Amino acid sequence: MFDPLFADPKTLLMGAITGLIFGFLLQKGGVTRFNVILGQFLLKDHTVAKTMGTAIVVGAVGIYAMVATGMISAMHIKPAMMVANIAGGLIFGVGMVVLGYCPGTGVAAIGEGSRHAIPGVAGMIVGAAIYAEAYPWIAANILPMADLGKATFATATGLSPWWFIAGLVIAASLGFFALEKFERGRRRA
Repeated sequence: MFDPLFADPKTLLMGAITGLIFGFLLQKGGVTRFNVILGQFLLKDHTVAKTMGTAIVVGAVGIYAMVATGMISAMHIKPAMMVANIAGGLIFGVGMVVLGYCPGTGVAAIGEGSRHAIPGVAGMIVGAAIYAEAYPWIAANILPMADLGKATFATATGLSPWWFIAGLVIAASLGFFALEKFERGRRRA
């Protein structure tokens, strides 16, 4: 009945619940506020960097722990298409600087009552539609450029992913410590 446009109702409900929880946590973390995101770009408020760093570390540990314990059988690694990733990152970055929100924080900001995020989120939807229409051309002409396949640091080096996760945890901890020290120094000045 719902195929091919929609998933089954249970999946849609679980997605909606997950999205509501994610939006709530973004709001509680303060990253739905334009001034917080602007402060990150001005290197005055590092709430966004700390939130994203925490999410990356927790996600890496969680996913690899679920694989190691058999909770999930395998990860679905996306191909490392370097030209496409760089182009997408540049478009995303410019959009985030211009709007002052990323997709998740933009939608959460609307939910919080920030009307100025509405045109940006509408632009994201239009951009996604344009991308969907242009995808056949992009798939033929851009995606194959510098495509490294389904590569991870672990598969590229032959090392256990836990070495990279340990390095990530250490780097994030040192980064958080440095950011806290930097912010304390700025508050005193």
